[in-house]
Amino acid sequence: MNFVRDVVDVADPAKPALVAISHEGERREIAFGEVSDRAARLAGALARRGVGRGDVVMTVVGNRPEWAYAMLACWRLGAVAQPCAEQLRPADLHARMEQVAPRAVVADERDADVVTSAGFDAPLLSVPDARLFDSEPAEPAELSPSDPGLIVFTSGTAGRPKPIRHGQGYLAGQRVQAEHWYGAREGDLCWCTAASGWSLSARNAFVAAWLRGAAALMHDARFDPDERLELLERERVTVLCMSPTEYRAIAKRSQLRPLPALRHAVAAGEPLNPEVVRAWQEEVGVAIHDGYGQTETGHLTGMPIGPAVRPGSMGRPLPGFRAWIDEDELVIDPQTVPTFFLDGPRDRPWRTGDRVREDEDGYLWFEGRTDDVIISAGYRIGPFEVE
Repeated sequence: MNFVRDVVDVADPAKPALVAISHEGERREIAFGEVSDRAARLAGALARRGVGRGDVVMTVVGNRPEWAYAMLACWRLGAVAQPCAEQLRPADLHARMEQVAPRAVVADERDADVVTSAGFDAPLLSVPDARLFDSEPAEPAELSPSDPGLIVFTSGTAGRPKPIRHGQGYLAGQRVQAEHWYGAREGDLCWCTAASGWSLSARNAFVAAWLRGAAALMHDARFDPDERLELLERERVTVLCMSPTEYRAIAKRSQLRPLPALRHAVAAGEPLNPEVVRAWQEEVGVAIHDGYGQTETGHLTGMPIGPAVRPGSMGRPLPGFRAWIDEDELVIDPQTVPTFFLDGPRDRPWRTGDRVREDEDGYLWFEGRTDDVIISAGYRIGPFEVE
């Protein structure tokens, strides 16, 4: 298997793959043929600098095509992509470098100084740089699902950020959520707004869309509520994936309005309060499908496509995924989750550490972390009850 060969290289070379909008507002449409060629040549440039199968390549690039090319170049070679958010400072990058020992770094030219200040003295490839695509295209490696392909760090909310390794099978494993939660279809334009460096962007910025025959939008700019609505309207985005914080901010700071092209919307990363779901449904005309996953597991649950959305619920387990509630905690069977991390135990249930309840129809409702609970007069009280 090889995601790049099996999905990108075989696509119609004239078919749209990316709609890229730069920080300055420049718009480009990029077809699969160009994506395939650029990724293969960047893979060649990495190989010339000593990057091979199993080596870690760190990326510090915004939501721009060069980030996609860098990720694809790694997967083409069988190297391990380790995306980092541009917000990280030298000390943050240095801590990550100590844990994953990158063989090379691909960085936006605006972030190159941050990388060197972190003490990195191995090959640093700055983008954009047309010379990187002068290399001979690298041949795709034949890989297995368990070959390492991606490292994503946890958020660090419960301690020092930890590197989580995923196999090449993690990429193909996104088909389940791409169909049953993300909802991408042939001909769609999908926009996942998550910053490059988070696990959600690694699977939904372009991977999920391409697995379903859709194109992906990449916008290299900071969040601005009014601009977000304007781009959704102008580009006629059909599938939208944002964090609950973004949905809330737009509802509060902008004037929501109908977006006829927007067919489907999803949210993940934190609980989505029912009031926001109702506001978008009433004023925009789209029901937000909340979902849930972890850096270690990938996406696990989602509001099903078809039935009416239940505001506040994180949906049901994805088809084929076995999950249940044990002592108020969500537990999964790793053997049924194709996106489970490489170093996780597969011979026993995985306890998520999240307090979840299940209603009579099998819908799941997030209540907090198990370590957030306090006991008062015999009652278990979480942060949502306090709010």
